[in-house]
Amino acid sequence: MRGRARSAAGLVALGVAVGAGAIAWLGSPATPVAGSGGGSVLTVAESSVVEAGRALFVANCASCHGSQGAGGPNGPSLVGVGAASADFYLRTGRMPLSAPGQRVVRQDPHFDEADIEALVTYVASLGPGPSVPQVAAGGDIHRGWQLFQANCAACHNATGSGNAIGGGFVAVGLGQADARTIGEATIIGPGAMPAFDFDPQAQAALAAYIRWLGEAPTPGGAAIGQTGPVAEGFIGVAVGLPLLLLSALFIARRGGRTAPAPSEGRAPATDATRGGHDDGGPEPDR
Repeated sequence: MRGRARSAAGLVALGVAVGAGAIAWLGSPATPVAGSGGGSVLTVAESSVVEAGRALFVANCASCHGSQGAGGPNGPSLVGVGAASADFYLRTGRMPLSAPGQRVVRQDPHFDEADIEALVTYVASLGPGPSVPQVAAGGDIHRGWQLFQANCAACHNATGSGNAIGGGFVAVGLGQADARTIGEATIIGPGAMPAFDFDPQAQAALAAYIRWLGEAPTPGGAAIGQTGPVAEGFIGVAVGLPLLLLSALFIARRGGRTAPAPSEGRAPATDATRGGHDDGGPEPDR
């Protein structure tokens, strides 16, 4: 009996130890992910997201950026670009490209939110880089205007409508930008845009002003792309002047058609009918 009791107690102790070990393993960080850089560790849940992102990356991105994200002939390395860069390009639909060398333009995202998060987590695991900024709402619009005029208006236009900046580059319009992608763009500097070292308050102010630009009232009439008086004057000349000329021609033609004509059945008036003489002689003195 004592032997059986000891055996049962030993089994219970073993079960408790195994259970405690399993709980500790599930709740502890996992081993570092290969290529994560800096020895950062991920939990089991995060590791599963990384694996999902890896599968999406191999299927949609590896042909240009390499199977390990180290780059290749058709795409740059993504090691160390961070979550901010991956999130910006995926969320704005600029990546992935359908073919190498295709122009990078904003469009609808190619992935849903879960897939974007998985891809961003995987790219972030390739090496340390900027994280996705948390841009607060309710920024100071006046300070945002100051920051925009000093740092952004020269390329994006004072109204944020975009502009060509030379070298084949175009500063895009900001009408579709949201606070998240605005903050990411200031950190990573996509395309020809430089990166800025804005603090969180400056990012919030800049985002608030850019969003206000898209909602600003236009009491003077149609905004016409918010490109200023030059565009308004061009529309006035190119559209208004032809309309005035066409109106004048229409009125002139209508006026010519409604002029009085001789009545039918009446002979044209002659000198005789007017009281004159048809013998060619001089008129009598009166």
